[in-house]
Amino acid sequence: MEVKAVTKYVRISPLKLRAPVEALKGKPVEEALNILKFMPLKAAGIISKTLSSAVANAEHNNELDVDDLIVKNIVVDQGPTLKRFRARARGRGARILKRSSHITVTVAETV
Repeated sequence: MEVKAVTKYVRISPLKLRAPVEALKGKPVEEALNILKFMPLKAAGIISKTLSSAVANAEHNNELDVDDLIVKNIVVDQGPTLKRFRARARGRGARILKRSSHITVTVAETV
């Protein structure tokens, strides 16, 4: 059985969030949380919270054993972008894009 957790509108670029994701796919949940705990990235903390939420959903809503869960998939999609302007020389303005992300974590039972 698969269980999901979704975090939306996180104010960090999807490119920065995708960096630690490949190291987690297919790993047991406890090992994945340990890997994230020692990663020196802001993205690791955000993904860790979402992964913990997926584990809690599996345990509480579907009564699955936490020790048998693996990280099946993690998807990072782009959310809405805030568009801002910064003053530049000679009365011009430069566009600044403040990107946001949506994270979907799927955990499943090992067979």
